[in-house]
Amino acid sequence: MEKFLDRFLNYVKKNTRSDAAKAGVVIPSTPSQMEFLHELGEELKQIGLVDVKINPKNAFLSATLPANLTVDADNVPVIGFIAHVDTADFNAKNISPQIHEDYDGRDIILGDSGFVLSPAEFPNLKNYIGQTLITTDGTTLLGADDKAGVCEIVSAMEYLINNPQIKHGKIRVAFGCDEEIGVGADHFDVEDFGCDFAYTMDGSAVGELQFECFNAAEAKIDILGKSVHPGDAKDKMINALSISRDIQNAMPLVCVPEKTENREGFIHLIEAHGNVENASLTYIIRDHDKTLFENKKYIVKKICEDINSKYDIERVKLSMHDEYHNMADIIKKDTRSVDIATKAMQNLGIEVNKAPIRGGTDGSKISFMGLPTPNIFAGGENFHGRFEFVSVQAIKKAVDVIVEIVKIAAE
Repeated sequence: MEKFLDRFLNYVKKNTRSDAAKAGVVIPSTPSQMEFLHELGEELKQIGLVDVKINPKNAFLSATLPANLTVDADNVPVIGFIAHVDTADFNAKNISPQIHEDYDGRDIILGDSGFVLSPAEFPNLKNYIGQTLITTDGTTLLGADDKAGVCEIVSAMEYLINNPQIKHGKIRVAFGCDEEIGVGADHFDVEDFGCDFAYTMDGSAVGELQFECFNAAEAKIDILGKSVHPGDAKDKMINALSISRDIQNAMPLVCVPEKTENREGFIHLIEAHGNVENASLTYIIRDHDKTLFENKKYIVKKICEDINSKYDIERVKLSMHDEYHNMADIIKKDTRSVDIATKAMQNLGIEVNKAPIRGGTDGSKISFMGLPTPNIFAGGENFHGRFEFVSVQAIKKAVDVIVEIVKIAAE
């Protein structure tokens, strides 16, 4: 535990925040991610992995742990484990992890920041009494999303190398960039990775095994107004901001994130800008059910058409594109990945939580590229902010799950 704790602390102290303004323009979006990948690549070589390389087209670092089976190796599936190295849109400079051994269930003071991680606000803390927690100092995020996943994969590979009596098939690992800005897996090379199925180590609490996610789309609405002097505006002015209000008011108001849960989808206004002459609205559209997803997209399109019908020219321009789809549609065709991971957790006495993701992972895109890739817990909670934390014991359980998966597959 001490060794992978040191590894995790080393990883999170490195600022690898991605940059949404450069999403898809530069790969990776920030130089610090590539610097981290080069360092990680050297570490993979040192622990004994082979075929270590960084793909210049997609910035994925990959490596191989060869099979150590003496017979029947060809009938053992090739399994992949994937994590991302970038962190979310929150301060990631000078991360100073705080270690709290034998957590007693009370408030945790986050350094000198004035912020407190309290079970009154985050009841999930009560699940970690007696464990060793790693938190922020209140001024940054922690980066357990997904440095915990990176640490778990590397630690599991090192454990397997150091314990050759554990028989396993060929294992592939990959570490990518820019997941937090939604483009990390866009150019993932499934053929080069060469696996039968894979897992992203990018979930949250212990026991999560996620293979159902949202279908997702983004809708950008540009609005053209007509600006004239307000003193002479009667029957002349067309206020783009007023049209923005009309569009938002026409949206189904109960179909929003703050009023939905479980498999309920939503249409979520995430950005609004403008003045009298020009305005813009950006929505994200989500639903697990493909039919309901398409219906929500139709609602947005119909609202824009209805608004346009009231004016002399096309005042509202809609551009909409799909971002990712529900990986369950792919994984249900080959459930080996889910079946083996379920058995692995059960063997370790971990209660399996198969609740759907209200979001997406790199695995949701990779699954539709032909490689079934469910998501496994990485152990952290309260991601993307100053209240993020992870349990050392949870990281260890994730390492154990990886090892158990490859053992079961070899059997």
